Amino acid sequence: MPSVRDILDTMDYGPAPEANGHVLDWLKAHAAGFGHFIGGEFVKPQGGKSFDVFNPATGEKLAAVAQGSAADVDAAVKAARKAWRSWSKLTGHDRAKHLYAIARLVQKRERFLAVLETMDNGKPIRESRDIDVPLVARHFYHHAGWAELIADEFPGHVPLGVCGQIIPWNFPLLMLAWKIAPALAAGNTVVLKPAEYTPLSALAFAEICREAGLPPGVVNIVTGDGATGAALVDHPDIDKIAFTGSTEVGRMIRKATAGKGLKLSLELGGKSPFIVHEDADLDAAVEGVVDAIWFNQGQVCCAGSRILVQEGIAPRFLAKLKRRMEALRVGDPLDKSIDMGAIVDPVQLGRISELVEKGKAEGGTLLQPACALPERGNWFAPALFTDVEPASTVMEVEIFGPVAAVMTFRTPDEAVQIANHTRYGLAASVWSENINLALDTAARVKAGVVWINSTNLFDAAAGFGGYRESGFGREGGREGMLEYLVPAWEAALKPGQEAAAAPLGALPATAAEPSAIDRTAKLYVGGKQARPDSGHSYSVYGAKGRAIGQAGLGSRKDVRNAVEAAAKASAWASATAHNRAQVLYYIAENLSARAAEFESRLKSMGQGAKQARAEVEAALARIFWYAAQADKYDGRVHATKSRHVTLAMNEPWGVVGILCPDEMPLLAFLSLVMPAIAMGNRVVAVPSPQRPLAATDLYQVFDTSDVPGGVVNIVTGARDELAKTLAEHDEVAALWYFGPGRGSAMAEAASTGNLKATWVSHGKERDWLSREQGQGEAFLRHAVQVKNIWVP
Repeated sequence: MPSVRDILDTMDYGPAPEANGHVLDWLKAHAAGFGHFIGGEFVKPQGGKSFDVFNPATGEKLAAVAQGSAADVDAAVKAARKAWRSWSKLTGHDRAKHLYAIARLVQKRERFLAVLETMDNGKPIRESRDIDVPLVARHFYHHAGWAELIADEFPGHVPLGVCGQIIPWNFPLLMLAWKIAPALAAGNTVVLKPAEYTPLSALAFAEICREAGLPPGVVNIVTGDGATGAALVDHPDIDKIAFTGSTEVGRMIRKATAGKGLKLSLELGGKSPFIVHEDADLDAAVEGVVDAIWFNQGQVCCAGSRILVQEGIAPRFLAKLKRRMEALRVGDPLDKSIDMGAIVDPVQLGRISELVEKGKAEGGTLLQPACALPERGNWFAPALFTDVEPASTVMEVEIFGPVAAVMTFRTPDEAVQIANHTRYGLAASVWSENINLALDTAARVKAGVVWINSTNLFDAAAGFGGYRESGFGREGGREGMLEYLVPAWEAALKPGQEAAAAPLGALPATAAEPSAIDRTAKLYVGGKQARPDSGHSYSVYGAKGRAIGQAGLGSRKDVRNAVEAAAKASAWASATAHNRAQVLYYIAENLSARAAEFESRLKSMGQGAKQARAEVEAALARIFWYAAQADKYDGRVHATKSRHVTLAMNEPWGVVGILCPDEMPLLAFLSLVMPAIAMGNRVVAVPSPQRPLAATDLYQVFDTSDVPGGVVNIVTGARDELAKTLAEHDEVAALWYFGPGRGSAMAEAASTGNLKATWVSHGKERDWLSREQGQGEAFLRHAVQVKNIWVP
């Protein structure tokens, strides 16, 4: 008999299988196949088609599941809409009771759900038992609390309506909880499509909903492939789409939903850096790698697949990591002592193998332990690439498998530079015993979640979501609840009449008074006035249709110049909030000194004296309000289950494109630009095309108010033409469009390239003089993205 010491050296444990009899009995009871869950009942698919679901570890068929059609999706949406009329009117307390009931039933069936998840997905039972299912219960408990407190914590907000939700196969039940729990807490109803590889735990959850007494139609589950998901995205009666999956599909959804007026949140791919500084606890960091990339077979969107190790410790770290790899056990996921289970499907296994071969062809050195893999099922041994470059395929492309790549860095600055050399920005892990170095690195890495001396930690109280092409929106915590709510006044707005935009002519004005045209307003780029690249200007008309001046006719090249100037002004983001507040106060002070001049300008554009005075006074008040908020709209410390200080930090987007409406040309411009720069963004703003002179008159105000060059850039011209250029520019991180519905649709569709976050009006005109509609926390919230930093 081997000694304990021998066993610890070889990790050659005997099998410890988890019993799966209850799951097998459940599957046998549904041998005829599963239908959709619509209106509180399981129903047959209207097309009569089904597909088989297989156990990734054995290749054996588990069940037959309904293939959803557009008709099935329509039936589910109708059931959800009908249920929403009463569910949304329930008190928060009544909704909370339903969520508490679901949480308790999940806990009562923890072992059943864990075994089912493992058989359906292929992940080790210890992961589904100890991580996934307890987190599912946690999400329903946590959001039952939000439902209870909703009137106090989110006053003046109402639910969106019917939410279409599409989830992936890597965490089938957990992703379901992430999406359904906040939606229901907020008062919405749901049509959810699980992944075609792993629909079984969602169907088991449907039975729990029925057992918990959830009203029929509040939760509907339609199974199927990508065509079913597309039918859900395309349905005209959906108020929100929440999607977790690949960046490629996220782009398709962004394009398909453009201009529909629905709310969209995307949690997409990642290529997360795992940074090991020279003072790190190497043994702990090695265990961190195991959790970062070989957890769930690397099929994790936030997997730490790019390992960056400081040069001086790299040999020792790699030696420890190779030894630890040799001890990993791959096999039957129902075995409680297994480290890695099976890949979810042969298609995914083929993709992993293809990318690994490409990595080898590019000169990378592949390290894999000589572990015996089962003959049946989808298996891939843990893998590690060395001898790679930042541009290597295995360092750039999300493999979504148990494959990591490692390279070295010399200084902390270089580590951050390499870490940010990616189009993604979902998560990062930083290892150092120096808390100052760890926090500095965490603050500089562009990622929505950063774990310090830890990795892959999740909790319902902390938001999760990415930057850049990892998507936008957050799930969990207060941020996640706001994804499913809308201010009541905004929900009541209706689109205005859309008139054809008057062309901006470069020809001389035909109804001008020579004495009235005293100068031509240039563009404002990098803190300087600049002539438009086109060399053209257009006439601006005021009262009685007479020309009152000219403005530069900006072009694509002018937008590029403005974005470049904004990108160079990055020091504004690192300025203290106090200093930014002082600059805004100074803007208000200088505008106040010239109030009569601005009132005169507004009157020349056709406003009455009383209206012009009201607009200038409101503009001044608005600047003061955002100056006051600059150092007060701060983050939070989340109360997560783990013993961490989880910091939710508000961070600026970077460069924000802002397209302003025609109404209230001065007030609307400042109402949009001020919150953006108060939060540390730099802006490229396009003022009202028909009334730009109210904004261009601000050049001298900015010049005399210590606004650093490049923080505010103003390009005048055709709004939609300039909006398209801003939307397509990869350096622009967020886009705000306030104008006609057709322009809103174009702006959203054109933003798919780098999946920038958009905030558009869909042609709905707001009252900019109203404090409720023209200023407030919503503006500040759109001006930041939340980074959650987990500190042990």
